[in-house]
Amino acid sequence: MGEDKNIKIATREAYGAALAEFGEDKRIVVLDADLSKSTKTEMFKKKFPERFINMGIAEANMMSAAAGIASCGKIVFASSFAIFAGVRACEQVRNSICYTKLNVKIGATHAGISVGEDGASHQAVEDMAIMCAIPNMTVISPADSVETRQAVLAAIQYDGPVYLRLGRLAVPVLFDEKDYHFEPGKGVLMRKGSDVTVIATGLMVHIAAEACDMLKKEGISARLINIHTVKPVDKGMILDAARETGAIVTAEEHNIYGGLGSIVSSVTAAGMPVPVKMVGIQDKFGKSGKPDRLMKMYSLTAEKIAEQAVEAIKMKRK
Repeated sequence: MGEDKNIKIATREAYGAALAEFGEDKRIVVLDADLSKSTKTEMFKKKFPERFINMGIAEANMMSAAAGIASCGKIVFASSFAIFAGVRACEQVRNSICYTKLNVKIGATHAGISVGEDGASHQAVEDMAIMCAIPNMTVISPADSVETRQAVLAAIQYDGPVYLRLGRLAVPVLFDEKDYHFEPGKGVLMRKGSDVTVIATGLMVHIAAEACDMLKKEGISARLINIHTVKPVDKGMILDAARETGAIVTAEEHNIYGGLGSIVSSVTAAGMPVPVKMVGIQDKFGKSGKPDRLMKMYSLTAEKIAEQAVEAIKMKRK
């Protein structure tokens, strides 16, 4: 896959760069809620100031305005922190964007507890659950900068609402731009394995890869799947993994209720019941602290994933 752990780039950084790169398309308009330096939409603003609007600290209004602009044939990217874009403005996203299936893409940065010192009020741990529950919304959680760039392009090419869940923290580059192909709704098989499957999304993908290395040393063959599109999810790949490995562990920087773990569990329960262990935030709010310490505090670690993989294997049908 071209993994290079020495290179780390935040997905929000890649998002801003992609908007600037693809901004030659004059249909694209970018809105931001007074956070363009943090969301990195300032890159687009510098190149195309005539198609950038700072909507101020009024996220709900921004979503309604985005819907209006999209109704005139534009492709609108509306950006803010995930807690504001996906939670505060939920009603406007639902009624103004998704109900009418307008061409608005929500760039939701600073998702999860890896926001760090900003604390619980700014750490969205429920946004994917909310967005997945709204009809017509596509939900994408990229694992690295390469995947983010291609996800932005895919969002431009797709006619309809898209929620892009992005992070503040710099993460390892997992893919090679030359040979990686992003396809919405399709999972990525990153490693083959026969004893257990680890299914991860977002920044948890590189941590899940570390867990698979740990399991290999213990003689356990772990399959690794990157689910970048949480909705619509790749049911076929999940069911194949359930059938062929008999046990699953999910990993997400999100509440286990309503997130990737819940979605994978519903897919397997309906089509191929197997043990599913969930590594994620255990129905708690975040705290203020250094990102690495918070990841350990909430057990979003390779060690926890490996531990849960062993437990899932023990639960297999004899």
